[in-house]
Amino acid sequence: MGDMFAWLLVFFILIALIGLIFFQLMCLADLEFDYINPYDSASRINKVILPEYITQGFLCLLYLLAGHWMMSLLCVPYLYYNVRLYMRRHHLVDVTEIFNQLSWEKKQRLFKLGYLIFILFISLFWMIYSALEDDEQAI
Repeated sequence: MGDMFAWLLVFFILIALIGLIFFQLMCLADLEFDYINPYDSASRINKVILPEYITQGFLCLLYLLAGHWMMSLLCVPYLYYNVRLYMRRHHLVDVTEIFNQLSWEKKQRLFKLGYLIFILFISLFWMIYSALEDDEQAI
């Protein structure tokens, strides 16, 4: 039963991460179509980057503590990429270069979104498997 709660917590964390990435993509799309100025777009994106990194780190730690080693290994490349960006100080969006880097920033976030959706589907599979396994043991 505890395994099911861990999977539910992972599910909600993944939904939150997908929401953060989607918000960043919407800000970039608004900037591309001139609905928002570069300063506002960059400040909105920069406000959610650090919470995204912290949430991703917590997700990887949660997989480790719950004993889901394979899922933890699947999260390590994304976590490594985030840590590498943070250590090189390339994690924030620069207001003066945002138009030059717009396509790169969108591609980066679309890749993150695809990766998180892949992890979400695998987590959903294991959550359903865990629920069915708990149900079999109850019978």
